Amino acid sequence: MLKEERQAYIVHQINLHNKVLSSDLSIQLNVSEDTIRRDLNELAENGQVIKVYGGALSKSFQFPFQEGNVYAKEAKKEIASKALSLISSGMTILIGGGTTMIELARLIPNDLQCTFFTISPLVALELTEKENVDVILLGGRLARNTNIVTGAQVINELADIRVDLCLLGTNSLSLEEGITDSDWEVVQVKRAMIRCAKNLAILSIAEKLNSNQKMRVAPLKEVGYLVTDLHPSDPSLKAFAEQLKVL
Repeated sequence: MLKEERQAYIVHQINLHNKVLSSDLSIQLNVSEDTIRRDLNELAENGQVIKVYGGALSKSFQFPFQEGNVYAKEAKKEIASKALSLISSGMTILIGGGTTMIELARLIPNDLQCTFFTISPLVALELTEKENVDVILLGGRLARNTNIVTGAQVINELADIRVDLCLLGTNSLSLEEGITDSDWEVVQVKRAMIRCAKNLAILSIAEKLNSNQKMRVAPLKEVGYLVTDLHPSDPSLKAFAEQLKVL
């Protein structure tokens, strides 16, 4: 594989999954970690990714957000628009972080009366623009890699909450493994979020479906709704639609 092809693959994986580890890319591409580190350094110098210890992040995580840095932005807007149909006045909602959730927060109508709990300061800021929404930002250690709060404090706070609906993004989703992620602390927070919700909706671009990360968050049977950028009748969603509601 040529260097240009290898780096294009790396950029796509980073944009798709938000974060990648050098060790994983080394295995996927069958090259040394030194080669991957050189590629990541070059991509970072060119402004295509954000280099962090052990890997790299998508530029979607760079605040303030620039429109051109958000991967699959139109698809995420479509997902946010669909997810809005799950929300009605009087509900108590727990919402995760990420660019799709930010798009959803921006779409919340001003006349909607809801209480939102969130682990994302960025989502909280968008929600506070809505006149009739109560916003509760859960506390904890702010993770620079994901811009969400993690750690024991937020998990303890989540244990005392009961919500009508939990809205989560995902790193990967598959029929066999369910919701998976690559960050252990994020996995623990997402598990705690799922436990306190009557219903769970996963918001994901179609590219993340049928893929797996190293750590399981929850089996597919715990998901009530899957919201993607595809039409619900798309053949690639048929197997998911047999087990949950697809929007």
